[in-house]
Amino acid sequence: MNKVKPHGRKNGASRPRPSLGTAEDVKVGDRIVVTIKRIGINGEGVGYYKRKAAFIDGALPEEVVKATVTKVESSFLTAKLVGIEKKSPDRVKPPCPVYESCGGCQLQHMSYPAQLRAKEEIVRESFSRYAKLTELPLRPILGMEDPWGYRNKSQLQVGREGDRVITGLYSPGTHKLVDIAGCAVQHPVINQVTGQVRDILIELNIPIYHERSRQGVVRTIVARVGRQSGEVQVTLITAADRIPQQQELVKRIRVNLPMVTTIAQNINKADSPLIFGEKTVLLWGKERLDEMLGEVRFSLSPRAFFQLNPEQTVKLYDAVSEAAALTGEELVVDAYCGSGTIGLWLAPQAHEVRGVELIPEAVDDARRNARDSGADNARFYVGRAEKLLPEWVRSGIRPDVVVVDPPRTGCERPLLDAVITAQPERLVYVSCNPSTLAKDCKVLLDGGFRLEWIQPVDMFPQTSHVECCALLTRK
Repeated sequence: MNKVKPHGRKNGASRPRPSLGTAEDVKVGDRIVVTIKRIGINGEGVGYYKRKAAFIDGALPEEVVKATVTKVESSFLTAKLVGIEKKSPDRVKPPCPVYESCGGCQLQHMSYPAQLRAKEEIVRESFSRYAKLTELPLRPILGMEDPWGYRNKSQLQVGREGDRVITGLYSPGTHKLVDIAGCAVQHPVINQVTGQVRDILIELNIPIYHERSRQGVVRTIVARVGRQSGEVQVTLITAADRIPQQQELVKRIRVNLPMVTTIAQNINKADSPLIFGEKTVLLWGKERLDEMLGEVRFSLSPRAFFQLNPEQTVKLYDAVSEAAALTGEELVVDAYCGSGTIGLWLAPQAHEVRGVELIPEAVDDARRNARDSGADNARFYVGRAEKLLPEWVRSGIRPDVVVVDPPRTGCERPLLDAVITAQPERLVYVSCNPSTLAKDCKVLLDGGFRLEWIQPVDMFPQTSHVECCALLTRK
């Protein structure tokens, strides 16, 4: 085994001390000692070793750790934590027994107040690196009073572990399924429903899909609970058109789980990492799950997107409402509207809301949600906002407020250019990735906008994810 390499620095002499070597000396398998400075965007500890950034999963700020180098690149290295020489006071014992192998959470080993501080620092670091802003108008992050049991939906693979049928997630970078029964961040009803549906599949001897042989029927159990109604929607993802003993399966779910109001089947025969296929069949009950955010009603089909943490979503959307600062006279364009959640949240305070979304099914859901909520001033369009927005501007319809809530990859450059050309008074940017938020803000700042404030919201406690609402105004 290689000796542990110290975390040294150059002294005042004209050349480094020979014992330290150079960055090029670091090789895979070397043992190193690193002082951790911060948490990275994926939840890893970040320190520096011989002027290379060192990324170490499981390490916390202010810790001095021993690690084994697993990858070396020109500007960074990754290493596996093997020991802690100086322990952080924020280190706690993860309550989840499969925390390290599951990969669904990244920060359970960190106290919750420290998680919130780390997420604020992730935002600061992103803007310093990508937007060159060191003085950031960052508000204190909005956390949860109880940061457990918040997720209202699970999508768990079904598989076998020896003679056992289990439901879980694949461990990162592997095909090993990790049983996450009783997951601490899922709503307790979700855990109960998923476990009992699994037990019914076992009792009825319904074939479980095998990933490698591509034999079997049931691939995934999807369960979603309405936090306001308490109703549960169950969808079985199958690799076959029909489920054996389907009627008995439906009967037992109805008897054992009276909170279930929808039982659906989605057919996905493809050898694909995508959970859902194109065809969904209602086996029993209501076609849609009723849910509310504030005063806005939503009717959710099995494939419809909806925020996974409704309690924090209300805080996020309240920040969006504050940023939009509507008086009832404004035209709002929601450029990534999905099923209309943000647009419908703003509709009562706006003159008109126009939502744009590329996926036709999502637009259908948005229109239905608008009808259910009585938002007759909200209209939704299938298409690309970077095409529709310039068309509206050319016809004399200029938005007062533009809202964007893009995927993790951020806004596409043509959309940013279209927003800059449209020159709305206010741009509200909702982001699930501080890095792409900072990159896009750099483009917008160069295009004539000013960054007024950023409100981080902890949508996913125990993970490294941080959501932000940023307000930009036209100079």
